[in-house]
Amino acid sequence: MTIDTLPAPGAPDIDIARAATMQPILSLAKDRLDVPPEALVPYGHHKAKLSLDYIKSIQGRPKGKLVLVTAVTPTPAGEGKTTTSVGLNDGLNKIGVKSMVCLREPSLGPCFGMKGGAAGGGRAQVIPMEDINLHFNGDFHAITAAHSLLSAMLDNHLHWGNELGIDPRQVSWRRVVDMNDRALRNIVVGLGGPVHGIPRENGFDITVASEIMAIFCLATDMADLQRRLGDIIVARTHDKTPVTARDLGADGAMAVLLKDALQPNLVQSIEHNLAFIHGGPFANIAHGCNSVMATSTALSLCDVVVTEAGFGADLGAEKFLDIKCRQSGLRPDAIVLVCTIRAMKMQGGVAKDALGASNPEAVERGCVNLVRHIENMKTVGVTPVIALNHFIADTQDEIAVIERICAEQGVSMAVSKHWAEGGAGAEDLARAVMKQIENGSPEITLLYENEESLQDKIEAVASKFYRAGDVSISGPAAKSLAEIEALGFGHLPVCIAKTPYSFSSDPALSGAPEGHTLEVREVRLSAGAGFVVAVCGTIMTMPGLPRKPSALNIGLDEDGQIVGLS
Repeated sequence: MTIDTLPAPGAPDIDIARAATMQPILSLAKDRLDVPPEALVPYGHHKAKLSLDYIKSIQGRPKGKLVLVTAVTPTPAGEGKTTTSVGLNDGLNKIGVKSMVCLREPSLGPCFGMKGGAAGGGRAQVIPMEDINLHFNGDFHAITAAHSLLSAMLDNHLHWGNELGIDPRQVSWRRVVDMNDRALRNIVVGLGGPVHGIPRENGFDITVASEIMAIFCLATDMADLQRRLGDIIVARTHDKTPVTARDLGADGAMAVLLKDALQPNLVQSIEHNLAFIHGGPFANIAHGCNSVMATSTALSLCDVVVTEAGFGADLGAEKFLDIKCRQSGLRPDAIVLVCTIRAMKMQGGVAKDALGASNPEAVERGCVNLVRHIENMKTVGVTPVIALNHFIADTQDEIAVIERICAEQGVSMAVSKHWAEGGAGAEDLARAVMKQIENGSPEITLLYENEESLQDKIEAVASKFYRAGDVSISGPAAKSLAEIEALGFGHLPVCIAKTPYSFSSDPALSGAPEGHTLEVREVRLSAGAGFVVAVCGTIMTMPGLPRKPSALNIGLDEDGQIVGLS
């Protein structure tokens, strides 16, 4: 079956994905990347992991060019970073560029919650879609298990005499599960008497917010992974001395649980172009990028690598640059900023149920958001390429508004129809990206220096990217910042955890607000991951399910086929 004979655009994504003919992953990797079959660990016929030994053997190869895909501030109308990333990769291959895409793995929380899956959409998808969205090769389960092992060993240490002198009131290590479950945000463990452990307060985050997820995505090899795991600070003693996973003797066993998961996952798009899908931290509560292992390996295999960063550029792109690039030495050679007519209408005040009508005036009003993101990218030294992710209802009058504003901003723009047409619909975007790459790699300017104080780093992001007029740091957060710096971690970058729906910490402030106050309520040290998390506003590191979760629509039909997954 060719892409032209797939179900029509607008059919459920799962139907389009299921109708696509997949090629054996071992032969596809050999044909497209010259990767020998023995370098791959197959998970069935259409998924495989690339072995760590092979990755080590190709590290000295020349590196390709890196393209980061980010987006305007998300709205319920949808922006489509993953869909655009897949479509752009298909478009690049269509025009003769040896390219692959690196994406994050979907979390079960959004799949069964409100957002749905994360394998792309329409005719720009990675497949097998069901496998990628559900339990994909067990990586997230391995991360959850490693995290749970550390939790169990910590409470076991407390139970059996507490040789390290841990203060149970100063245990900072929370538990995780890869599901949206608000009832687990705050819990008490150890109830039921002496044989059941030491009673203390605790709580759950979602797995994608686990420090182990961040470590997994930032580690460069197994040795680096275990070193970072050992550096995790789980608690303090009564005299405030940090206690690490290494002190508990947990780092070795945790690394064992993650050994196979650390191998990047190789799959294909509907058009049989290859993709690494590996790791999956959220950008609103974590650093929002796929693994360094996958990205750097892809750069050794291809001329161009497309990767995405989560949510809007104020979150995903900022963290990609200030955390992933700072730690890994990677730098993007081009940045694609995705926007949609629908999103600009919503930023311009149009309700979701009224987006179908042509409204160039609302598009114009909403483009203040697009312009802010363009300005932010220029702040770090990058002139982005604007990808207008085309929806069927978009009118030429509305598109003309985006074209004019992009021209006024001095940025190139391409209307990309990959959702409806696959790679053929993304050829214009692919050519615009290649032209940007051929103009030379930009000189990236990170938002702050390592030597600045943690508060100064938070204020730098808030003022330069969020355009905040002030940063309000709560008393407990200020105390945590001082303690973290006293422990010698003041040189670390900061990871802002805030709402993805606004430049501010208030999700109701749409458009391009200025002069607002960024509210920092809590600060957490992720010593193993190598950053400090500033939790802002009302953001939760354990999401909850909406009133009508997507899980209500998911099930099996009479033939045992999954239905309702989107």
